Amino acid sequence: MTKHAWHDVSYGADAPGNVTGIIEIPKNTRAKYELDKESGMLILDRVIYSSMYYPTNYGFIPQTYCDDNDPLDILVLSQIEIVPMCLVECKVIGVMQMLDGGEMDDKIIAVAANDMSVAHFNDIEELPEFWKKEMRNFFQDYKKLENKEVSVDEFQGREKALEIVNQSIEDYKKKFGTK
Repeated sequence: MTKHAWHDVSYGADAPGNVTGIIEIPKNTRAKYELDKESGMLILDRVIYSSMYYPTNYGFIPQTYCDDNDPLDILVLSQIEIVPMCLVECKVIGVMQMLDGGEMDDKIIAVAANDMSVAHFNDIEELPEFWKKEMRNFFQDYKKLENKEVSVDEFQGREKALEIVNQSIEDYKKKFGTK
């Protein structure tokens, strides 16, 4: 029996501080892959219209649920491009809160726990300022050529991110029951 990436994979035994991330989009690509909620497979949603590339690996935390009817998004910092559908042990360090088409769309920011080039970061405030500027710029601008507006709030630290992860786990349990 095939497992469903969203529903049959654990969010991690050490959540909310360390979670399992499932990568949909490797960094440095223009391909917008997305989880097909029915099959659990990846679909190519589109090639992003702008000439920008994802600055981080992008995915979701399984068995979480958010206001946008999707699992909680996660941006995974690593020195490498992580292949789609790879499970990654992630250390949560912060959150980028944003509005996408008028809906809240939080992005948890984490480091790949087994990548020693980033594993020493414990809070978003420790990141080089340029990395935060690059993430903000990408998410504010990558949909402009689609005539869509995205607004990025200030980055929040680890504590706020942990609250959001916990809430999304609870929301999943309310929506789908417990595994």
